[in-house]
Amino acid sequence: MSITPERVENRLYELSKEIDDAHDGLVLAEKNYHTAKAKFEINIARARLHIGTNNMKLRVGDVADKALVECAGEWEELQTAEALVKAARANATRVRTQVDIARSIGTSVRASLEV
Repeated sequence: MSITPERVENRLYELSKEIDDAHDGLVLAEKNYHTAKAKFEINIARARLHIGTNNMKLRVGDVADKALVECAGEWEELQTAEALVKAARANATRVRTQVDIARSIGTSVRASLEV
């Protein structure tokens, strides 16, 4: 199967669609991440304030640990959202790399046809 300028152009067109999809996925992942982060930070603050009203002598680390345990679900959501953002960024980078490779191949094909 030979590489032609038309095939390279078709691949670049497909990759441009992938870039749009990757960008949309990244925007959604970022939104979900920031929503989860805000929810976690608000709930962890509430938990710390609640723990602090118990007249118990606790170290700062103990209060933080207890608050984290109370907000474990939100913490897990936040970590999952962060992982999805990282994956979406990696996917966008992968597609950009493929575009660069396709452009290089296209340039080489055109140059070889001119010779």
